[in-house]
Amino acid sequence: MPRATTLILILAGLCVSSLGQYNEEEDLAWLQYYLRQSRASSYNYIPYYEEESPAYAYSYPSATDTEPEPEPEPQQAAPWRCPQECDCPPNFSSAMYCDTRNLRYLPFVPSRMKYVYFQNNLITSIQEGAFDNATELEWLALHNNQISSEKMGKRVFGKLQRLERLYMNNNNLTRLPSPLPRSLRELHLSYNQISKVPPNALEGLENLTALYLSHNFIFEMGASLKGLKSLILADLSYNNLRKVPDGLPASLEQLYLEYNYINAIPDEYFQVSPRLLYVRMSHNSLTNQGLSSNTFNSSSILELDLSYNRLQKIPRVNTNLENLYLQGNQIDEFSISSFCSVVDVVNYSRLQVLRLDGNAIKRNAVPPDAPLCLRRATVIEI
Repeated sequence: MPRATTLILILAGLCVSSLGQYNEEEDLAWLQYYLRQSRASSYNYIPYYEEESPAYAYSYPSATDTEPEPEPEPQQAAPWRCPQECDCPPNFSSAMYCDTRNLRYLPFVPSRMKYVYFQNNLITSIQEGAFDNATELEWLALHNNQISSEKMGKRVFGKLQRLERLYMNNNNLTRLPSPLPRSLRELHLSYNQISKVPPNALEGLENLTALYLSHNFIFEMGASLKGLKSLILADLSYNNLRKVPDGLPASLEQLYLEYNYINAIPDEYFQVSPRLLYVRMSHNSLTNQGLSSNTFNSSSILELDLSYNRLQKIPRVNTNLENLYLQGNQIDEFSISSFCSVVDVVNYSRLQVLRLDGNAIKRNAVPPDAPLCLRRATVIEI
């Protein structure tokens, strides 16, 4: 018997043996996966959720034709079947990869799916009921598309009561999707065209821990953060905010407000967030007239970035602060009282890094008791 014929028979036997380990539905899914392997290229988006084992790092076909594909209507499929536009690895059956394929529409999502990836496509709209069948979804990636708010169904996420992570950054959204599932833990909406966050836009999201709204055009936040009882991180940088949000959650640990137009902060504004560790407000319009003596006197804050504002004096900070960035302001004096109200062996600042370069302070203006107050400092730049 010719050697080539023998090899074909051996391969056929192996395929039959492997397919025999699955039921009829899994046979077809496995076969689809097997036939698509010839189109494989690297895929590096690996989902991980603490209650699940790490997701399958999958290889998928790269498009060989640069022409935009036609825009057919998504076809309904059996609840278990993987759409022909996507890949569903048989050894990670709850994930569906449809990313980077020049898709202009959302394919049908089988009901068993928990992790679905549509990023890096040309999708412009989400039809009403697109996810009604996939009520088990926990992780939905729609970033790097062209989705607009006007072309989204009014309640497209309404039935996803287990959804925990929603990625819609780098789209054409002009407002927040609403309503959003109460189960949501992470909301990624950076690099859109959102200009306002209504007071009720985030209402009911008591499980939300991370909110990413940077690189938008937001000029007003109101009190929309106040009811987010689990919020740990709020990134509102690179927007058009003229004032800080009205009220912070007590749970907040990281607040990013750099690259806005904020010129004042209310007295004891940060006191309502006793867990707050990191505050970044560089590249704003802050002045000493817009700050009170206790604005930054919060015992929890470890890092405070006020660089590139319009400050003329060093604001008073708590002795627990470890990193203070004030470069690029208009400060002309080194006031040791900003760090230590009393200077002695017992009372001193925990400050480790102090940046004052790019101001009007002279190097010889450092007071003689500075080494005693700032005894922990390893970096002081003037």
